[in-house]
Amino acid sequence: MANYSWGPQDLSAPAQKKLRQVPIERGMVLEDATSGWVGEVTRTEKSGGMRIIVLEDRHGKTRSFQAGFGFYLEGEPVEMVDPVAKAAQPKTMVSASGSRAVTGLKARQARASRIWVEGKHDAELVEKVWGHDLRVEGIVVEPPHGVDDLAGAIRDFAPSPERRLGILVDHLVAGTKEAHIAAEAMKVPGAAQNVLILGHPYIDVWQAIKPATLGIKAWPVIPKGTDWKTGVLRAFGWPHESAEDIGIGWQRILSTVSHYGQLEPQLLGRIEELIDFLTTEDYGFLTIDQ
Repeated sequence: MANYSWGPQDLSAPAQKKLRQVPIERGMVLEDATSGWVGEVTRTEKSGGMRIIVLEDRHGKTRSFQAGFGFYLEGEPVEMVDPVAKAAQPKTMVSASGSRAVTGLKARQARASRIWVEGKHDAELVEKVWGHDLRVEGIVVEPPHGVDDLAGAIRDFAPSPERRLGILVDHLVAGTKEAHIAAEAMKVPGAAQNVLILGHPYIDVWQAIKPATLGIKAWPVIPKGTDWKTGVLRAFGWPHESAEDIGIGWQRILSTVSHYGQLEPQLLGRIEELIDFLTTEDYGFLTIDQ
């Protein structure tokens, strides 16, 4: 049987086999040679200049031991030494939309294709969350300010395979005026394969922001006949009498949004789908929420 040394070598003694040095790692199972305690390494720490190993046995009990000599690893006597320092991994930057951020890349020249959203507030919310992705892909978001003449606007745009159009419509629910307008718009020549109209079920894009983002339990219920944005600001106790009040109120709301997790899934999926439609080939349909 080999003659192992559990401590520093005595040069006057017979030749002894030097123990293998093993860096401490969480999860390895060690046996303390003196006490017979067997356990899994759950953590290691420095204390008073000494390296301490904490071993947890199969009953969940823990004991601490000084690192160094006096341990068996898989039946082999070893010297336990400091853990190997792991090289710092480069941090993966993530954009507000949750996609991997592309750094050091100039914005791509704008495509001929466009995303249309109903108004300025919609465009600002999309820019805040998906702005990085849009610049990488060279996609411009424009507000046509309403969808009452959507068919005419699409006809003027003249969609084609090289000039696609993705459109986000508020309150696009089956049976609504918006659904009828969208269906008629898709009859414009060239629209069937080159235009994608998607919608969310919310009265206004404000409502696509999760209430918890604003520190409220739910968006206020606004009576029919009352302008929705005006009613919301009144319910919040904010100024609401003028267009300027509404603009300022929206900026206060928008300032609470910093990433995609603060938006409702019904909006997230739609925007991602529109971006995919403008950058890939296998799309071309109208989706109305049921």
